Amino acid sequence: MLRLKRAYAPRSPGDGRRVLVDRLWPRGLSKERLAIDEWMRDVAPSAALRRWFAHDPAKWLTFQRRYRRELEAHSDLVDRLAKYALEGGVTLIFSARNESLNDAVVLAAVVRRRMAHILGGRRRAAHAR
Repeated sequence: MLRLKRAYAPRSPGDGRRVLVDRLWPRGLSKERLAIDEWMRDVAPSAALRRWFAHDPAKWLTFQRRYRRELEAHSDLVDRLAKYALEGGVTLIFSARNESLNDAVVLAAVVRRRMAHILGGRRRAAHAR
């Protein structure tokens, strides 16, 4: 199970492993209030890409393409998130105000594709036995 949640929303029992996927710490939140299990700064968009995008809806499609390209260099982190999701669930924590046009949405789509790839490999291995 893979979920997305704003950093300012309270922790809930169904969150599973909570991973902050922002490069910067969310403003005004203490470690206790954020209650994350891990902070993956390197899976976030580069500072240059984040500044260029600036949450401008007109740049959304290009942002997605560029961010996916950046994520290729961090396939190990994408794999780790996919495994967390398959093993017991993970919630990607982000601080963006816009809940539908942000990097966590793109990351979640990439992780879901990786999860499907892992599951497909497991099914093929089971059929080969």
